[in-house]
Parts: sequence; structure tokens; C-alpha cells
Amino acid sequence: MKLFGYELPQMSSLILWGLLWEIVGRLQITFFIPALSDIFVTLLEISTTKVFLTALSDTGYAFLLGTVSAIVIGIPLGILMGKNRLVDELLLPWVNMFLSAPLTALVPVLMVLFGFGLQAIVITTALFAIWIIVLNARAGVMQINRSLVEMAHSFGATPKDAFFKIYFWAALPEILGGVRIGFIRAVKGVIIGQLLISIVGFGALFELYSSNFLMKHFWAVLIVLFSLAFILAEILAYLEKRVSYYASRRAA
Repeated sequence: MKLFGYELPQMSSLILWGLLWEIVGRLQITFFIPALSDIFVTLLEISTTKVFLTALSDTGYAFLLGTVSAIVIGIPLGILMGKNRLVDELLLPWVNMFLSAPLTALVPVLMVLFGFGLQAIVITTALFAIWIIVLNARAGVMQINRSLVEMAHSFGATPKDAFFKIYFWAALPEILGGVRIGFIRAVKGVIIGQLLISIVGFGALFELYSSNFLMKHFWAVLIVLFSLAFILAEILAYLEKRVSYYASRRAA
């Protein structure tokens, strides 16, 4: 970020937005936006309560199960689509449809099929994350230099060896990119599941605080949620950069 020709640290934009938020809150323009300092004070107050810790645990557990399911299913499926034209033609229209469709509309169907418990929330989370993971894994495989695969076959590599030792590692930059975006989408999925399917976890806190107009508490929980999503995204972005040399080797 540059200001008057000077290069500012990477976090400067967040600091500027935080100052603006603090000013708007102090001016009391609207009760929906309290001062940022008051929100952090409230966060410190509620962060050690049993209700908050239970909500964090419930949300984290559902998020973890949903994202792991999306990764375990999505990466192999995307690789298979990238290497097999028939499978790709059969599944690509469905993947594109679910990626672009408003998945929230499917929540009532999931409630009928899987009930109102954890299972439906986990499936909702996985559905939000899996499609971008599939497409990125597919894109990574389709960019692989085919001479690598031919060389592996000439040395007697089995389809299983080629799958795990060629396709996966060569497509790793795109796979990590898909997982990073999938994690961000999964945060949305788990909250929607906890708001619409079963009022638990952070979804229950959002419902409680918004209905009682406890805006400091509401924003405190929202900041925690956004911070966790941001940290996960940054960790995966760092891993993407660490394996980016694979992309250049594929063109060799």
C-alpha cells in the first residue's frame, strides 16, 4: 500500500480501517456500529465464558469435519476429472452448476434428508467448500506436461503411482489455491448451517446477540470468525508460495 509516494507496511490498511471504525463508533452515528475499542473490551470479557468456548468448540468441530471431507473427496475427484476425459465431461457441468448455484437454497433439502443435527451442518460446510477444490485440482492436472506422465509409464509406474507421485505433486500449487478458497467458503457454510439447520455454535451466538441488539457482542464474535478465516487463508497462501516452484517445473 502506498500513501503520498511512501510504501506503507502490509497491515496499514487494516489500521486505517480500524481508526475509521473507531471514529464512527465514537460519533455514535448508529448503534449498529459501536466503537472498535469497546468491541475488543467486550471480546475479552466473553472470550473466557463457557458459552463462548462451547460455541467456538462446536463451530470448530463442524468446520473441521466439513473441510476435511471436502478435501478428501474433492482433491481425488478433481485429479480424476483432469486425467480422464469421460469423467470430466460427465461431472464438469454438475460441478460448475453447484459452484455457481445459491447453495443456501439446498439447506431445507439437507434438513429433510439428514435431520437437524451435526451431520447436516457438516454436509452443508463440505458442499460450500468442495466444488472450488475440485475445479482447482482439475485445472492443475490439465496443466501438467504430459511427457512427465509418459515417462512414468515408460518406467513401469502403475496408475496408482502416477496418481499420487505425478498428478498430485505436479498439481499441488493449484490444489492449495483451491483448498485456501474452499476454507473461506466453508466458514460461510458452517455459519449458515448453524443458523438455519440447528441453532448452535457461533450461529446461536449471532442469533442471540442480534435479537437482543447486543451489537458489541455481535461484532466481537464476528471479528473472531473473520480473524480465524483470515489466519487460515494466510497460512495456506504461504504454503502456496512455498510450493510454487512446481508450476515452473511442469513446463520444463
